Amino acid sequence: MELDAGIRAYLDSPMGQFPPLEQFTPEAVRELLRQYPAPVLAPPIHAVRDLRLRGAQADLLVRLYTPSAARDLPLIVFFHGGGFVICNVDMYDDMCKLLANASGCAVASVDYRLAPEAPFPAPLEDCYAALKALAAQGERLGIDPTRLAVAGDSAGGNLATATALLARDREGPPLRYQGLLYPFLDPERASASAETLGTGYLLTRDAMQWFWGHYLKSPADRMNPLAAPLRAKLSGLPAATVATAEFDPLRDEGEAYADRLRAAGVAVTGRRYLGMIHGFASMPYVTAVANRALADLGADLKAALTA
Repeated sequence: MELDAGIRAYLDSPMGQFPPLEQFTPEAVRELLRQYPAPVLAPPIHAVRDLRLRGAQADLLVRLYTPSAARDLPLIVFFHGGGFVICNVDMYDDMCKLLANASGCAVASVDYRLAPEAPFPAPLEDCYAALKALAAQGERLGIDPTRLAVAGDSAGGNLATATALLARDREGPPLRYQGLLYPFLDPERASASAETLGTGYLLTRDAMQWFWGHYLKSPADRMNPLAAPLRAKLSGLPAATVATAEFDPLRDEGEAYADRLRAAGVAVTGRRYLGMIHGFASMPYVTAVANRALADLGADLKAALTA
């Protein structure tokens, strides 16, 4: 299939012509994103509030979105993308509002520490600490700690599934679902899609190396299943949605992960969105498929958490 018309226009526009990340320091990229933010749609939602919860080493900002006044809402703990190096909860405000409304669940977006200042496993430990803190404070926050899911996009998808691994292997809390949008799972970048789609579609193979190089600080980290979940033992994980994009260099590793989950006896819903590129679900101002993907994921989460 060809690129979606809206995506093609975006890639041809000045917004889609971002200079190669590897030419910049992480702080320079963050500053560029502050200067040239994506459009904000600000979809309406019942309530949003900022919390300070204990992370692995210090307090973290966690933004809680509630789609209704109902008590004991199921909770989706969400981890934003950005290659472990850039982005924050503000940049994912629209996505979290849309996901909360689509699922009927509360969404808690975690502002975990970023690499290279805080490399692996610091961001992951923040994510897991936030999950535990949210579950422990469920009654105070108006959420049901027995109906929990993790979700994330790109690097946040990596952190979501690695958090699910920690919840399985440590003291919980039990999770019912994991929602993964084009997850970032393989530091080796060895798939066919990484080779054939590694230039010309926004996320490049060189940019992927730049992100991984800042996140992982030793060769041993590249083999660690908590950094590279494709290497993990996956039995006992919660059911999952794994969404991929046709023109994404990460497509094959996401689909390989879905296959590995199935082989481990985990129920998986897999969707490949045709004509799409990496990050498309954050682009409702570019393509209507973004809203469709979030509606699809929201329906999966709603079914898993309200049954």
